[in-house]
Amino acid sequence: MIPKGIGPRLALVALALGAVALFSEPHRGPFVKLDARELGMIVDSEVDHVTPAELAAWIVEGRSDYRLLDLRSPEEYASYHIPGAENVQSPQLAGYPLLPGEKIVVYSQGGIHAAQGWMLLRALGFQGVYTLFGGLDGWTDEVLYPAPPPGDDPKARARFERAAAVAAFFGGQPRAQAGEAAATSQPVLPKLAPPAAGPVVPAAPRGKKREGC
Repeated sequence: MIPKGIGPRLALVALALGAVALFSEPHRGPFVKLDARELGMIVDSEVDHVTPAELAAWIVEGRSDYRLLDLRSPEEYASYHIPGAENVQSPQLAGYPLLPGEKIVVYSQGGIHAAQGWMLLRALGFQGVYTLFGGLDGWTDEVLYPAPPPGDDPKARARFERAAAVAAFFGGQPRAQAGEAAATSQPVLPKLAPPAAGPVVPAAPRGKKREGC
C-alpha cells in the first residue's frame, strides 16, 4: 500500500522502480543504472509527459518525429488504439528497436504501466521518453469526448469548438453535457480507421511557442 503522503506522480514512480528492479536482476540480463536524483527532478518538474491535446495536435499535423508505444495487451490494442501507435509490452521494451535519440511517448489504459515503461526506458539510457498524461482514459475524455464548458464565455466556447473538431477528426464526438462521457464506465470507442485527410481542425490562436512537452 502506498503511503498517503506520497503524491500520485511519486506513487507511479515508486511502482515503476519495482518494475525496473525485476528487469535488472542478474538472472534476467544486464543491470540497468538509475540516477534517482535526476529522475526525481524530472517527475517534480512535470516535463516527463505529453498531454492528450498535444499528442492529438501532433497527429493532426502529421508529425513523424516521435514514436508512440501502446503498452497494453494485443487484444486491447486490436480493439482500439491511438492512430500511429505501435503495440509492445513492457517485458519487450529492452529489445525493442528504438534509436537512442528518438522521442518516445508511451501510454497504457491509465498511468501505472506507462510509468513502468517510462522508468525502464530511462534506465536503459533513452532520454527523450514521455508518458501520455492520463493514458488512454485521458485521451478518451479529452480528445474523443470533450465536455462542453459551463457558462457562455466566448474563449471557452471557441476552445470547445476546436476540441469538437479534433474529436470528429478521430471519430469521436463532444459530450451532450458536462460529465456524460466521464460517467460511463466503458465509453464506446470509435472503430479503427485512419484519421481524415486534410487540415480539418481549426487552428488555435497562437501564443507563446512550446517546445516538446
